[in-house]
Amino acid sequence: MNKSLKKSLLIFVLGAFVLTGFFAFKAKNDKLFAIAKNIDIFATLIRELDSYYVDDIDPDALVSIGINAMLVELDPYTTYIPEEESDDYRMMTTGEYAGIGALIGNRGEGSMIIMPYTGFPAQTVGLKIADYILKIDTTSVIGLGTAEVSTLLKGPANTPVHLQVKRDLDTLEFDVIRKKIAIKNVPYYGKLDEHTGYIKLAEFTTNASTEVRNALVDLKSQGIDRLVLDVRDNPGGLVNEAVEIVNLFIPKGKEVVKTIGKLENVNYTYKTSKTPVDKDIPMVVLLNEHSASASEIVAGALQDYDRAVLIGRKSFGKGLVQTTVPLTYNAQMKVTTAKYYIPSGRCIQAIDYLQSRENNELVTVPDSLRKVFYTKNGRAVLDGAGIEPDESVEQKSYAPISYSLVARNHVFDYATEYFYDHSEIADPSSFAISNADYDGFLKWLEGKEYDYTTYLEKSVEDMRKNAEKVDYYDEIKAQIDSLEKRVNHSKEQDLVTNKEEIKKILSQEIVSRYYFQEGMIQVGLLDDEDVMLAKEYLKEPEKIKMVLTASSK
Repeated sequence: MNKSLKKSLLIFVLGAFVLTGFFAFKAKNDKLFAIAKNIDIFATLIRELDSYYVDDIDPDALVSIGINAMLVELDPYTTYIPEEESDDYRMMTTGEYAGIGALIGNRGEGSMIIMPYTGFPAQTVGLKIADYILKIDTTSVIGLGTAEVSTLLKGPANTPVHLQVKRDLDTLEFDVIRKKIAIKNVPYYGKLDEHTGYIKLAEFTTNASTEVRNALVDLKSQGIDRLVLDVRDNPGGLVNEAVEIVNLFIPKGKEVVKTIGKLENVNYTYKTSKTPVDKDIPMVVLLNEHSASASEIVAGALQDYDRAVLIGRKSFGKGLVQTTVPLTYNAQMKVTTAKYYIPSGRCIQAIDYLQSRENNELVTVPDSLRKVFYTKNGRAVLDGAGIEPDESVEQKSYAPISYSLVARNHVFDYATEYFYDHSEIADPSSFAISNADYDGFLKWLEGKEYDYTTYLEKSVEDMRKNAEKVDYYDEIKAQIDSLEKRVNHSKEQDLVTNKEEIKKILSQEIVSRYYFQEGMIQVGLLDDEDVMLAKEYLKEPEKIKMVLTASSK
């Protein structure tokens, strides 16, 4: 190549770099100008509204509404956290707050203790499920919302709070000392049989991995040699806790999850850094449509390493990572900064929020565009729609009468009366209400409203509405009337037909009065289809081996 040509080529390349830099600089400046311009417009608008609007405005409330309306256009996880909500956000991410240690909820015109947490002040001083809160210190809370009541109950650790509650016909007073409350990530663990351990993982806040480790070590000391890890209904949380939990079961130095975003500082590969507690114990992980984020990292990583059989239903599909960014005046923003990718290389994010904004409706990744990835043993797995279990279990459905009895609080109220009529019950693993108790429940129901519409009745009702629009309705009216009479349900008969299902629901609610959240979980496992299938798998090592090899597909 002659010198003239080299010189021309060099000039061309330098020119290309200069032009690229110029346009990049210009594009960046244009965007910065657009941001500054729109911020100025927004500030001017608020200022002029305050001056000219006919009524007084609340700038804080109005700006918060504007910010939230803007962020909701991006995705549900990018949110604004004003200073006054910082404590609630900290509690969500750490699981810690200072208060009495009880879940409360609205009931009628007041707030009620729904569940005192085991070992915390509310339970220690004797507060019970179904206690109506009348006063907190000198403030009457009748008619206040749950958020307001919750705020009054919280305060600095080791400070007193006085509660007046109504229990049945009695009005009782309680002096409670607020304590630092750390909500358990593992609300229950135990043995399903002599060989099978079970760990319920409900959250991924601070210390989740420590709680799972402690549960696993304790179960192993009790002689278990197979394990069920339950992340059903777990919405996720801290990524590092998910990594530590996976590390309990796979060797040191293995990739668990990789985060990739627009900025270099959010790109990171998380690897296991410790010696596992047990890298060989046969495992089943239970998941469902409400298992999200960190839950999907745990389930997906264990699936990608062929370390566990996954049973249940396809997970939620949240493959987005959020970072908390500080703002002025102690406000914060939780913003989506990256997507995460599990060891096989797949991202399980199900909804494309960019496409959704452009189409004005939620857009999921179509099956035709989902890519195939492979586990360690060569099993094919797909991206773009959550974690799919190795063995699917159909979601359990309940009879309409069961929904009605729960929704109208008849199950809750009967369990409360049962508790005050019975000083003790059997262990959760063996308790079930008797047929005589069920007959007592039916008598208790007399005169109470619990009507409902069955699916078949709703179909006939819809058919009538559509038929009324046609000219020949009079000709078919008699047939529809006849069909309607035939499908109209009998509440009394439904109580007989669905007796065993309703007894199970009643038993679980009654157990909660004596054994709290732990007892509810324990009694719920007795006829849990996912758990029963998990036990079947774990009893057959060859079946697990077959599922976890590529030849099984």
